[in-house]
Amino acid sequence: MNHTNPTPFRFAPLRRASFRLSVTQAGQLPPDDGAEVAIAGRSNVGKSSTLNMLTERRALARVSRTPGRTQAINVFDLDPGQRLIDLPGYGYAKVPEALRRSWGPLLEQYLRRRSSLRALILVMDIRHPYGPHDADLIGFAAGCGRPVHVLLNKADKLSRGAALQEMARLRRMPELQGVAMQLFSAQTGQGLDELHQLIAGWLAPSEQKETPTSAGVNNEPSKGGEDS
Repeated sequence: MNHTNPTPFRFAPLRRASFRLSVTQAGQLPPDDGAEVAIAGRSNVGKSSTLNMLTERRALARVSRTPGRTQAINVFDLDPGQRLIDLPGYGYAKVPEALRRSWGPLLEQYLRRRSSLRALILVMDIRHPYGPHDADLIGFAAGCGRPVHVLLNKADKLSRGAALQEMARLRRMPELQGVAMQLFSAQTGQGLDELHQLIAGWLAPSEQKETPTSAGVNNEPSKGGEDS
């Protein structure tokens, strides 16, 4: 019997990701057309490394030893009409208070008004998941009718059994009922196929959704330390 892994699914537009602009006010965002997926997360959960692994570009999102460096909404173009949105990291005490206060209205306007937003990917560290800021963001996104998909990142730091137990515990929490989640590792690529499939479903026109690619898969860890 052949036990080899099936061909990995890769949503090809992610490999073509290119930085477009950073914005600090909602009015600076690109025209609200096409489709986009946003990635959010507390500082130091590996959000930038997740973006780099997702796009197979080790330096697309800067990985820094100083958490909280993502201080604006960063827009990445994929194929025409498709975007990845990197939302500001939150919860890092050394970020100036005035800057932290400015994120709230910006994120609120973005989540409430952006019609091209298809889903919100929320990155958490599986060893320290679901803090108060995460709860606030999930609650607000739900109130805006935005689907949330939780990535339990750094799953490689736990045994498989321990990681599955932690995910099961989170799924039993009443406030997380109905919130999709998966195990993920931005260092090893665990869960990458599943995430590519989801993003393809959110972003791709229907005629493109069944087109996997496999060449050039690179699961080499990103250089640098913990990121924003």
